Amino acid sequence: MKLAYAVALAAIPLAAQEPTFEPKGAFAVEVSAENFRELRLPIYRNAITSLAVVDGFAIGGTSAVTGLTPYIFAVSLDKRRLEAAVPLQDVVAGQQSIRSGFGRGPEGWLYAGTMPAAKGGSGHIIRVRMRERLEVVDMGVPVLSEGVIALTADSRAGVVYGLSHPSGKFFAFHTADGKTDIHNQTSPDRQALAELESYVLAPEDYLSRRLAMDAAGRVYGSCPLNRIFRFDPASRTITILDDEMPSVAGRRALGRADAWALATDGALYGSNAADGVLFRIDPASGKVVNLGKPVMMPRMKGLGFGSDGALYGVAGGAPGYTHFFVRDPVRGFDDLGIAEAEMRAPGLEQGIRWRGYQIGTVAASEDGRYIVLGEEEALSQVLVLPVEGIAAARKQKQ
Repeated sequence: MKLAYAVALAAIPLAAQEPTFEPKGAFAVEVSAENFRELRLPIYRNAITSLAVVDGFAIGGTSAVTGLTPYIFAVSLDKRRLEAAVPLQDVVAGQQSIRSGFGRGPEGWLYAGTMPAAKGGSGHIIRVRMRERLEVVDMGVPVLSEGVIALTADSRAGVVYGLSHPSGKFFAFHTADGKTDIHNQTSPDRQALAELESYVLAPEDYLSRRLAMDAAGRVYGSCPLNRIFRFDPASRTITILDDEMPSVAGRRALGRADAWALATDGALYGSNAADGVLFRIDPASGKVVNLGKPVMMPRMKGLGFGSDGALYGVAGGAPGYTHFFVRDPVRGFDDLGIAEAEMRAPGLEQGIRWRGYQIGTVAASEDGRYIVLGEEEALSQVLVLPVEGIAAARKQKQ
């Protein structure tokens, strides 16, 4: 009976279990394949955990499984293909992942942080730029014997702000001379550590996954338990906001900022990974407003504003699937389901339908015309969704 039930479930079409969404003009770019002649990222080294769009290129940083090294890569949105890929070991040895996200610097440079492969190793700050070739430069170690789990950058001040792993120290890395200012207020104290350990949480489970900067150059992130911190570069001080991140009762210890997006009106939007809740911060008052859950699952690993002013993002994940959603001030949340796009490449001239089951990061193009999704699986690809096509598809649903 159990076997017959399992076979019956397996026969149910996926579309009957999970909705899919493919806006007009969407496309997927094959960046990963095994045993392939074209330029591709190898299996188990291509989980896309950092992503940004600069000058028509989607720049990505990956994470690798134990014993392997990650990649930096560049995808041309115009040509719809992988243009360049650099193994991180060619620039910085002994690193396993690029999980920090990217901070924007001058002249098309992006900054990212690395996580070391060995316990007690040191993460590095790297800078990345795509011109005639993909340039990756080692900037040095911000915090000795610690990795870099999250960062952002102020290009005007020439400073990269980050969080170290595993201690959760906040740092300011000066790009001109490589000097680092370190602040301890964001690290969990003994009482917080005891509660975190009771939940069997590792530092990567409770340290802020991303950092953000407001229009005034102040930096935001989360720190245990379920709190939001703000660093003011003018006074060089860290403040813990009075309002916590919205969370479900009894789950404060699981609170962690998963993603951020800055609106044109100066408001900062963030997500709590513990419960997949979206919130908004008014930088002037520091007040936090709970905006609710777009999907009935935890995690919200990516947010970005489109040219239409709507907020796009992904929520959910393993053991379920990631859903693509949109939120606008008029209609609120719209859960659009699993993102899908056609992928064509050498050897795939006929095209295949590619679904983004596990999305690890999201980036909006600089003009807001595209929302770009990066997968975090054994063989991960890039999905590109045009905002115009998303809006048209939503109208059809009304």
